[in-house]
Amino acid sequence: MDSYKKIFRSYRFRQALLRSLGFIPDRLMTSLQYYVKLHRRIDWKNPRRFTEKLQVYKTYYRDPLMITCSDKADVREYVARQGLSAILNEVYAVFDTYDEIDFDALPDRFAAKDTLGDGAGHAVILCADKEKLDRAEFEKQLRAWVATPHRRPSGGREWPYYSGKKHRILIEKYLDAGSEGLTDYKFFCFDGEPKYLYVMTDRAGDGGPRLGIFDADFSKLPCARRGRRGLDKPAVRPENYDAMLDAARRLSAPFPHVRVDLYNLAGRVIFGELTFYSGTGYMAYDPDSFDYTLGEAFRLPESILHRG
Repeated sequence: MDSYKKIFRSYRFRQALLRSLGFIPDRLMTSLQYYVKLHRRIDWKNPRRFTEKLQVYKTYYRDPLMITCSDKADVREYVARQGLSAILNEVYAVFDTYDEIDFDALPDRFAAKDTLGDGAGHAVILCADKEKLDRAEFEKQLRAWVATPHRRPSGGREWPYYSGKKHRILIEKYLDAGSEGLTDYKFFCFDGEPKYLYVMTDRAGDGGPRLGIFDADFSKLPCARRGRRGLDKPAVRPENYDAMLDAARRLSAPFPHVRVDLYNLAGRVIFGELTFYSGTGYMAYDPDSFDYTLGEAFRLPESILHRG
């Protein structure tokens, strides 16, 4: 599915290459990538799969609020407006450039994020010990973040990320979950209602994070995301799971679809991010029928359906 990554191993090179193709219309570029990665064509007129509907959604649906909610710094104001300021992680500072950062003033442990970066691990640096941090690589990475073109189409054609807002550097509190690591709860919400979720663990594992798929009642489903390791032990329903569902409902209410990512650390729900185009819509499932199951929950607005 991702054979092109074996040819172009550098993530930065792949992104630069895709941005150089920004002259290609969104729909055509999306169709090409979907075919290359999933080996099938998008049914633009009658999309039934979740992955197909995500392509229609990102190509034609435009809500300015999505721009705010895609920015890891600006989304905090939206979360607070929904009455959920208590679930926000502590932010130390937001910087427009690397040169604004006083490295010596940073705490010993912190997380650095590209405010408009993807969730694939290329836009987050977790620093558990500042003394052991590779300063040169740290600077190189953060300078690359803020140098990202802010109007040139990205590879996945996810328009909120190149709407004109500049990439900034967010420094926030390091979330320490001990040797077990953080568990990530990613709620797939449709019209304000969480229907399914990923439970992700072992992010530091050599084979990538482990992932299980659950329904909203926290029952594990007999399906998997292709190319991801399954959970190696049963996931325990958090005691305050209902509070997580409530947060997911409030944050997803304005949108036909959004994924609400939350953590649950020592009994406290902590906001992660909002994601409108999970996996850029290029993921595959086992069994393949789960793509249709998710698609059934996703009701695209009539205003964009006729454009297919």
